[in-house]
Amino acid sequence: MEIDFITGSTKKCLAAMVLPMMAAMFLNMAYNLVDSLWIGNLLGETAYAALTNATPVILILSSVAMGTANGVAILLSQAVGANRKERVDRLIMTSFIAAVVFSAGVTILLEAALKPILILLHTPGEVMQMAYQYLAIYILGYLAVYLYCYFTAVLRSFGNSVFQVIAMLICTLLNAGLDPLFIHFFGFNGAAAATVLSQILCLIFMMIYLYRKRLFHFRLSCFDKQLIPSFIKKGIPSAFQQSIPAVSTSFLTSLVTGYGISALAAYGITGKLETILFYPAMALNMALTSIVGQCTGGRRYDRAKDYIKISLLYGIIVLALLSVLVICFSSPLSHLFVNSDAAAHIVSVYFEIVSIGYVLNTVTNCFLGSLNGMGRPAKSMFCMVMYYMIIRMPLAWILSNRGFGINGIWTAVLISHIMAAVVAAATANHELRKQENKGSGV
Repeated sequence: MEIDFITGSTKKCLAAMVLPMMAAMFLNMAYNLVDSLWIGNLLGETAYAALTNATPVILILSSVAMGTANGVAILLSQAVGANRKERVDRLIMTSFIAAVVFSAGVTILLEAALKPILILLHTPGEVMQMAYQYLAIYILGYLAVYLYCYFTAVLRSFGNSVFQVIAMLICTLLNAGLDPLFIHFFGFNGAAAATVLSQILCLIFMMIYLYRKRLFHFRLSCFDKQLIPSFIKKGIPSAFQQSIPAVSTSFLTSLVTGYGISALAAYGITGKLETILFYPAMALNMALTSIVGQCTGGRRYDRAKDYIKISLLYGIIVLALLSVLVICFSSPLSHLFVNSDAAAHIVSVYFEIVSIGYVLNTVTNCFLGSLNGMGRPAKSMFCMVMYYMIIRMPLAWILSNRGFGINGIWTAVLISHIMAAVVAAATANHELRKQENKGSGV
């Protein structure tokens, strides 16, 4: 199904785009939780701490895939909005070849540099080998992860977000079934093997779906190397933007490591529970990238503003409700992962401190998605650098080492969310006014 964001009903078009994406995101959350729940319950706190140390690398890899794919979506959605079919064909063919080459190169590079990366993350000696072996297996499936993100971004550019739900449902069910079986026979490494296998099978299903539906065609004659600089220009800022939270998580993980295994396991649990609160915001971000991209491509800035306003309204309401639920039940939810009272207490305090930050994060993501859609991923990236790297990371280190302990790290997270919402809103509104004036010749 393709959605016409320029002439259709604003509420209906937004719902048709965002609701399937949110469903896919929550399925992705379930997919990620499967490993955590099986590992924590079957293998214990130490194995869960090893998974926590491996998680930043996984997050960065996933973020790079989503970010570069989002860069493709920026160019494609604008071409679709401007009804430039020949350019659309060239963009798809060129970006696909670039995606295969890039993801294969990243796989080879990371397999060679994995141990130094884990040392850089201050991985404790007692979990180093487990984290290394898990990641060495997981990285083998990166090509499948990358191409999944690529194809879903292409489909979003046409207004098709329903397929992502189907693909994610299949991948989640496969992983849920394979995980306990592989863990039983292969231990901790079995969880990584089950994940890789489910990702490969999901990609195969996706390729069959695309071939049968013939939603678009790949023709080598459409490959245009002159488009590659455009992908780099849009893709690198977008990938870096998506990766910044993961880099921040890596840094905070290295700080939390100094507070012991229970603290490390607790931080891993907070990361899993936060997906409940982050994924709706991420869905709005990616949806607005395509929606605002089509609207600006068709020079309908009034429509772009309408989509931003309604996204903010619905996003704030949903996240306020979800935040209350997670904060109230964070302690019992923690015990689902690891049976540790010490870890559960840390998780509970974390969510009490960060609290309103998740609503603000939704506001931030709405404006950042709008900036991406307006073809300004570099400005969106600057916002991310400012409040993650310039504010959160240094402030977390300062507060942690100046007597506030681990709660100082959590306080830095809250402060960065506040600053993020303010800066992103100001930047996006300024850019939208500038494009409106440019479009009207003012």
